[in-house]
Amino acid sequence: PPPVASRAASARPGAALACAPMAVRRKQVRSTVRIGPKVEHAQHDDVLSALLALRERLDGIGATRGSTSVFRRELPPSAQVAARGEVRGSGVAAGIDVRGDGTAEAWTGRWRREVVARQPGEDAFAALARVLRGPG
Repeated sequence: PPPVASRAASARPGAALACAPMAVRRKQVRSTVRIGPKVEHAQHDDVLSALLALRERLDGIGATRGSTSVFRRELPPSAQVAARGEVRGSGVAAGIDVRGDGTAEAWTGRWRREVVARQPGEDAFAALARVLRGPG
């Protein structure tokens, strides 16, 4: 019988790329921006360019929402996420939440999100860039 990669490549178009060695595939970073019901995706060459695109897209959002009631529970604007920007790929899962009161909060993690603490003079984007850059 032919090798597994050959059978996969002949079975479906584009399967040869899926069977290519990891060194041949180009790793990209994907950014996703959610504003209300609208979702936008983009591909970037690296994490820094993805973060810059998120800043450009989310910076102009003046999210102002009033309190809302969900299941008899009152949610203030600071507890609502009006917009979310995510960066994923190359071992990174992080993003920025823009709250209903207009404040922004950086986070990391895919399944369990952890808020990124800001240092004095930092905004959420700078704090996220610092954490993703790592020590040094």
